[in-house]
Amino acid sequence: MKTAKLLLSVVLMSTLFTSCYTEVIVDDFVDEPIITANQVLTSHELWYVDINQTIGFGEVPFLQKAFTVSFINGVVYANNNLVGIGNSGDGFGIDVASYDAYNMILDVNHDIDGFVTFDVFVVDGNTIELYNPNTDTSYFLEGYQRRNFDYDFVFYDNIHYFLQEYEAWEKTYTSEMGAINEFDNENYLQFLAGGNDSTFRSSQDGFGMNPNNLIWDYTGVYGVGNVVNNELLKTLTLDYDFFDNEFFELSVIDDGTIELFHPSSETVYEFQGRGYIQYLKSDNTKDKSSGNKEKKRKFKSERKENPRENTRV
Repeated sequence: MKTAKLLLSVVLMSTLFTSCYTEVIVDDFVDEPIITANQVLTSHELWYVDINQTIGFGEVPFLQKAFTVSFINGVVYANNNLVGIGNSGDGFGIDVASYDAYNMILDVNHDIDGFVTFDVFVVDGNTIELYNPNTDTSYFLEGYQRRNFDYDFVFYDNIHYFLQEYEAWEKTYTSEMGAINEFDNENYLQFLAGGNDSTFRSSQDGFGMNPNNLIWDYTGVYGVGNVVNNELLKTLTLDYDFFDNEFFELSVIDDGTIELFHPSSETVYEFQGRGYIQYLKSDNTKDKSSGNKEKKRKFKSERKENPRENTRV
């Protein structure tokens, strides 16, 4: 009898545990949202081209000259000029190209430079990498909305490019106060784009001349420097071989007028820009006789080899 009860208990326990068993299937698949290049590019109104973060030894011309780019409904806009930045095109700049963005690829058809393709990589919530496989070069762009983008900082941080955006600067004012000095005779200045990015010319021609007809008496080297604790004030040094370097404090009055204070003589000069150069897409938009070449932003840091691998077939 005990044997029968024991056997019955074993059968009941086996049945109980079998009936309570439920198969659990663990699924490792997580349905993550797919982010496309177009979503990334349109997530910010402005992309600041952080030129000094560029990796690789090549160049993409339209990115090399742009301060910001924007991607709006298939059109690429760029702020190539500092004159009018923040106002031109409602802050977006000018139309320079069309684009198509799909998967994580950006294809650009530039109005002058033609077709350029990029792989798009998200670095963080505000930074993207545009990798051009043809030049093995990566550009890094920082995203902003127009309302929180500091146009003034970009202007003053790149003010030497602003000086290059006119064919000539004509002296329009000399203060009565101040000692007579050699610079009183200089009526025009020109700051040349391209080359070493630090060449200036000066002329003593009479006032009211067309910039294309000016005779440049001297060509030298210039430098723009910062003033501690005052980002709105700069220094300008003109290297004249036949007399001492001329040192000035440089202030911007407006998009077409600068003030030069000459500390050694305590003279104040004002110069107005003549012959505005809009960097559209190519240097064929400018008069070749001016001596100015196409502006390209220069690297302030040493170029580095790009570790990014080209995965295009």
